[in-house]
Amino acid sequence: MSKTKKSGATHYEILFIIPNRFTDEEAKTVYEGVEKTIADFGGQITHREYWGKKRLAYEIKHNGFGYYGLYEFDLDSAELSKVDSTLRLSTDILRHQTVAKQQKTAMEIAQAEAIRAKIDSKKANEEKKAEEKKAQESKPEKTKSSAPEKKNRLKDLDEKLENIINAEDLI
Repeated sequence: MSKTKKSGATHYEILFIIPNRFTDEEAKTVYEGVEKTIADFGGQITHREYWGKKRLAYEIKHNGFGYYGLYEFDLDSAELSKVDSTLRLSTDILRHQTVAKQQKTAMEIAQAEAIRAKIDSKKANEEKKAEEKKAQESKPEKTKSSAPEKKNRLKDLDEKLENIINAEDLI
């Protein structure tokens, strides 16, 4: 096993947060700017995801919300520090994290999509069941008419009273 780094492009994933001070359209231009920065240093984007506006776990520079973006790209490892420095100096990016990632094969991507679809359908079924249960609980139950029950009870009481009155061993 060789301890030297392989030459050539490495596969990376970068997740970044754009501040809430931008509108959705302005955030998308910043998102494209990050893509341009990666391309300027010789990177090749292989996967893009724009997650939109989400609540941050904690405030960053007085921002409670941010626009999330994710790129997977191939880049020479020597150029990664330049991309990192450029993004760190940018006032349009709150935070970013870059990690080396093993590139997925087409089969692995298909398996991940199948698992994601299965999880989504399971969640949808659970939500549907919860809504049905809530709807059933909120429906008022039909009250049974208590008139026949009262008549039966009165008949039973009358019979018992008659038996008591007619009993010979009471006197």
